[in-house]
Amino acid sequence: MPHKSRIGVLCIDCQTDDLGSAVEYWSAMLGVEGEVDEDGKYASLNDHQGYPKVLLQAVDHDPRVHLDIETDDRDAECERLVALGAREVARVKRWIVMEAPTGHRFCLVDPQGDDWPGEAREFEA
Repeated sequence: MPHKSRIGVLCIDCQTDDLGSAVEYWSAMLGVEGEVDEDGKYASLNDHQGYPKVLLQAVDHDPRVHLDIETDDRDAECERLVALGAREVARVKRWIVMEAPTGHRFCLVDPQGDDWPGEAREFEA
């Protein structure tokens, strides 16, 4: 059965316990307002048009940027990407952490965009 996937979020991982200064910097840099969620773990940058969205995330590991791939079938997309050479790293809450053969990490997530499926591509399982 076919499924759809697309880059949904560009996630900026910030090694911090307080996203306030990160939101201040990235908001000013991109010229948009930012807002930290109630648990202080994530911040969305408002007024962003189109996809991918930009999200800040407080993390314990070194700072990096990763992609969130929206898909309407995480398991099928995981299987497809493993066949291409990626590896599954972990399943956390509602997402699957993957690693490309190049060493880059990314996550498979449920659709989050209000325009889903938008320009998502269709793949055979």
